Amino acid sequence: MINEQIRDRELRVIGQDGEQLGIMTRDKAMALAEQQELDLALIAPTGKPPVAKLMDYGKYRFEAAKQEREARKNQKVVDLKEVRLSATIEEHDMNVKAKNAIKFLKGGDKVKVSIRFRGRQLSHTEVGLTVMKAFLEIVKDVATVERQPRVEGRQMIMILAPIKD
Repeated sequence: MINEQIRDRELRVIGQDGEQLGIMTRDKAMALAEQQELDLALIAPTGKPPVAKLMDYGKYRFEAAKQEREARKNQKVVDLKEVRLSATIEEHDMNVKAKNAIKFLKGGDKVKVSIRFRGRQLSHTEVGLTVMKAFLEIVKDVATVERQPRVEGRQMIMILAPIKD
């Protein structure tokens, strides 16, 4: 709350540089703020008495928005990329898929490795598990297992995350 929105009778007032100006009535604090061409902002409404500060509120909001934009710019969004294998994949094909997965992991993304079982393959999920383990052996230098291989319906899914430096 700022200026006329403040309803408390007495306030502990803090100056623009942070020095204590003491406890005063709201009207006296408002007059002091107008004299210095500043706003009176309530910073601790639960205090006894509530604490208000003399500040340029427009400048304060601008600086806060600027810091928020800067923080948003620096954050990294992690995507989930998918690599699909089959239970009957050959070694060279697996190396190509692993190369793509390594590229994704080095880019900072997570990788979902999936195997879709077709027909009778569903009764031999252990073959899919050996394929997953072989794939993990190839990418173990750049990945950690975030979720172990697990069969969900007709698919086996494993999630890999990049290793933190």
